[in-house]
Amino acid sequence: MDDLDGLERDLRTSVRGGVDFSVTARALNTMDASNYRRVPLGVLTPRDGDDVAAALEVCGRYGVPVVGRGGGTSIAGQATGTGLVVDFTRHMNGLVDLDPEARTAVVRPGLVLDRLQAAAAPYGLRFGPDPSTHSRCTLGGMIGNNSCGSHSVAWGTTADSVAALDVLTSDGAAHRLGQGWQGAPDGLRALLERELATVRTGFAPYAGLPRRISGYAVDALLPEHGTDLARFLCGTEGTLGLVTEATVRLVEAPPAKALAVLGYADESAAAEAAAGLLPHGPLTVEGMAADLVPPGSGLPRGGAWLFVETGGATPAEARAAAERIVRAADVVDSLVVADPAGQQVLWRIREDASGTATRMPDGSEAWPGWEDCAVPPARLGAYLRDFRALLGEHGLRGTPYGHFGDGCIHVRIDFDLLTDAGVARFRRFSEELAALVVAHGGSLSGEHGDGQARAELLPKMYGTELVGLFERIKAVWDPADLLNPGTLVRPARLDENLRFAPLPREPVDVVFGYPHDGGDFSAAVRRCVGVAKCRVQEGGSGSGVMCPSFRATGGDETHSTRGRARLLHEMLAGEVVTDGWRSTEVRDALDLCLSCKGCRSDCPVGVDMATYKAEFLHHHYAGRRRPAAHYSMGRLPRWLRLVAATRTAALVNSLASVPPLAALGKRLGGVAPEREIPRAARTTFSAGWRPGGRRGDGPRVALWPDTFTEHLSPQVGHAAVRVLEAAGIVPLPVPRARGRVCCGLTYVSTGQLDRARAVLQRTVEVMGPVLDAGVPVVVLEPSCAAALRSDLPELLPGDARARLLAERVVTFAEALERLAPDWDPPRVDRPVVGQTHCHQHAVLGDAADRRLRERAGLVGELSGGCCGLAGNFGFEEGHYEVSVACAEERLLPAVRAAGAGDVVLADGFSCRTQLSQLGDRAGRHLAEVLAEGL
Repeated sequence: MDDLDGLERDLRTSVRGGVDFSVTARALNTMDASNYRRVPLGVLTPRDGDDVAAALEVCGRYGVPVVGRGGGTSIAGQATGTGLVVDFTRHMNGLVDLDPEARTAVVRPGLVLDRLQAAAAPYGLRFGPDPSTHSRCTLGGMIGNNSCGSHSVAWGTTADSVAALDVLTSDGAAHRLGQGWQGAPDGLRALLERELATVRTGFAPYAGLPRRISGYAVDALLPEHGTDLARFLCGTEGTLGLVTEATVRLVEAPPAKALAVLGYADESAAAEAAAGLLPHGPLTVEGMAADLVPPGSGLPRGGAWLFVETGGATPAEARAAAERIVRAADVVDSLVVADPAGQQVLWRIREDASGTATRMPDGSEAWPGWEDCAVPPARLGAYLRDFRALLGEHGLRGTPYGHFGDGCIHVRIDFDLLTDAGVARFRRFSEELAALVVAHGGSLSGEHGDGQARAELLPKMYGTELVGLFERIKAVWDPADLLNPGTLVRPARLDENLRFAPLPREPVDVVFGYPHDGGDFSAAVRRCVGVAKCRVQEGGSGSGVMCPSFRATGGDETHSTRGRARLLHEMLAGEVVTDGWRSTEVRDALDLCLSCKGCRSDCPVGVDMATYKAEFLHHHYAGRRRPAAHYSMGRLPRWLRLVAATRTAALVNSLASVPPLAALGKRLGGVAPEREIPRAARTTFSAGWRPGGRRGDGPRVALWPDTFTEHLSPQVGHAAVRVLEAAGIVPLPVPRARGRVCCGLTYVSTGQLDRARAVLQRTVEVMGPVLDAGVPVVVLEPSCAAALRSDLPELLPGDARARLLAERVVTFAEALERLAPDWDPPRVDRPVVGQTHCHQHAVLGDAADRRLRERAGLVGELSGGCCGLAGNFGFEEGHYEVSVACAEERLLPAVRAAGAGDVVLADGFSCRTQLSQLGDRAGRHLAEVLAEGL
């Protein structure tokens, strides 16, 4: 591009929306969820169709390609480009109209599918197609790819659900497309009428294939098919025009649903059975194998399963339909679930397969490329056997899953895309598999589109004559070849533009051990494949945490887990982000990461952005002055120990209560001026605890004196001692003769990893006698327990005693459940509200806490999400507004809605502090509530 400044200037003067040619914007949009990477010139976030038309006119003058982008979850590379990326999700994301009587909706292209479903649900309606990414994929992207989803056996593809489209072609001209030739570009009708025989014969072999998505659906323009221009444009992947508005059809949703989970010996048996279930009228027939199912999933016995959903006017009718399918199926085992919550849990297993499939059972990487193909449902079993044989011939592994009722298979394969030999094998396998799919009468793409992954192979499916017609159709719509060039027509080779090519081949020197990625930071960053579960904006329900800053910033990709991973990827690549660990772009993107660790558990591929952030900060500030907050709050344990040693808590608290002095202290310490400084305890927990009063003969535990319990909330420690002793457990202090113990949390969260390792090495040494005694270590503060469980062994990866200490850590509830299983806690019998600590959710799990609360009569569910204070995060200057926004998402509304007698539970010191500073209700640790009940 010769005149990049001129392009940017002209775009800014022509549109009202955002124009961003920054390093960050370009880095965020180099990839979608595919194997491919292309670096754009800039990003446009249009406010309306006029903006899109103006941008197309400017790009036409400069000869700059344009690619439309929705949620960026495309798996074939069609949402990447080297020119201008048009991101519809920022502004053009609204629901324009919903007509319940006509059963239609008018939508903007950036509207997320789940928002349409939520708007239609009160009328008993829904949009039929529902990909597993329904919580973040957009209607525009679904139209571009002709997406389908699990309910396609009942309601078809997106093309079946589109009534009319408003489209802009590359010259900025507007076209209204529906049925008939009105709105078609000049020359299209004449071209088709000359090629009627070619179209009829070329598409005839695929007439009965429900998931034929590959290529252009030119047969939709045949007179016998109603000359449906809107249907034809679905699946053209943004190569012919950009959709600015769509009128879509809705279907009547069954008032009740049931889910039959059918267990089979293996995937071939499940595949053979799928087509036979279709006459029973199911809503879904989804298949997956055991390799993709986590332990304790609750599925019936078997090596593979079909998820068959049925509908009915009443729950009993839906359940009866599911039970009829069970009786008709020859299964190893089965399960019928009519409870909506139970169905949702099971469906989540299937939906997360797009992420969990990216790792083989041994932890090695697996990639798309043949993520998507479809054969006639009756041939699925035979095709899978041949597919497995071909994998074996090439020494590859993969676990198929997907829409078995439609013959559509998704699979991630352990391609080696990092070496020339591996890429060559990837190509050979792709060519042979394409031939195999065609031999079974199938389509190279069954849902996700061709993109760069499969478009090169379309001649194997359609022949050169029909593919040549695709090229001439493209020339009619887009004569300058500006719209998504290199996709579908005259495509790039399937082994070009691979996202891994620019990454370093040697492991990067890092501090954390990254045990799940072979110690390789690049491999850790590669975990993010772009499925974008972190981009879910509707966080008001469920127990998930990831990604609070994305929601708090109104859906800014920079502050999503995926966005940060993209920037780290580009930092390692060194092409767009050129200053490595010193990058200000990466630093600024990570700045609003709360280190909540939600992605560690909620991301289907286990991205751990809190760890990556700590690693980055360590290198970014190496040998340089750090922000003031790193010295004040990052070294909080040291300052609090100094206060305790000098017995100056009362003095410090008094000074902090004087407004001018507090303001000065906060300014010097990098603390947000809106925050109140927590008060230090006059007597630490350890100083106030006199062990030995009720020793007894029960099991012994070491009670960990975490910084927050020790110096800021000793009442929690004393309450825990009372409860443990009442349960017959003997809590003992940890040894302190050779130094203080500390989990290193504050050092880790601020990236002071050298100090964190030194602190942890000293801690492991001090804890030697406890480890030798073989007693559990009870940690009351969830964030500290999580740091000991996860950060300790990863920062000291070669230290067997560090690993042993991590294994010994138990939470308060776990200690009671394991060591005093017959103890009956006091009956509190009150409702509870509050929030499960984000680190508890992500690292520790809360199953034991739930059972303990149930036994104590503490009824109700705690909300998910993050309190927003997140240790030092919410105290740091510049973070206050985001911190409050995170708290306002779930925690504060739940507490405000609570009854006067409800118990507000908050096991984390940060959660309690956030409640005390933003709410009018005090939160308490579970230990305090039970101690009061004694």
